[in-house]
Amino acid sequence: MNPKLTRRRFIKGVIFSGAAATTGAGMYLANAQSGQGAAERLITLNINGRSRPVDVMPTETLAYTLRYKLDLTGTKIGCNRGECGACTVLIDGVANYACSVLTHNVKDKAVISIEGIKATDGTLHAVQQAFIDENSPQCGFCTPGQIMSAVALLNSNPTPTREQVRAGLSGNLCRCGAYEHYINGVLRASGQLA
Repeated sequence: MNPKLTRRRFIKGVIFSGAAATTGAGMYLANAQSGQGAAERLITLNINGRSRPVDVMPTETLAYTLRYKLDLTGTKIGCNRGECGACTVLIDGVANYACSVLTHNVKDKAVISIEGIKATDGTLHAVQQAFIDENSPQCGFCTPGQIMSAVALLNSNPTPTREQVRAGLSGNLCRCGAYEHYINGVLRASGQLA
């Protein structure tokens, strides 16, 4: 006997099928059953200098893994399509959007999130302190990504010009428009502003 198709059942079915499709569960289960191309689920990541075992779906992004599996919520998910920079992390020292990187692709790499840049004694990174001193954050949502981009820039160029800082932070959007404050913060962290 088929249950009567109601509007409520139809909507629930659409929501369920959409959720299953976006999690990649169907693809994973199909591959696992066939025994071909099934990605390993339990992997170990090097996050902030520590080995962290985590259960990861094949299509899972690094931003999702950091926030929802490893409880490193400093990495923000803004646009979730590689446009805003709120999820910026360092992968082998290079700034990357964590929402655009599959977790499985960083298995053998060193990942540094915003939680990993302060000193072991709790002292803030020079960029974090400079951003505070310059009152850089407004709402603060984009700040972790701005900091990670600034750290990557200063690691590769310790004394950038204002234009180089502007270019280095250009992949990070600030809806509050505090760009000059962030640029001044980077210049302060580099020792060029008193």
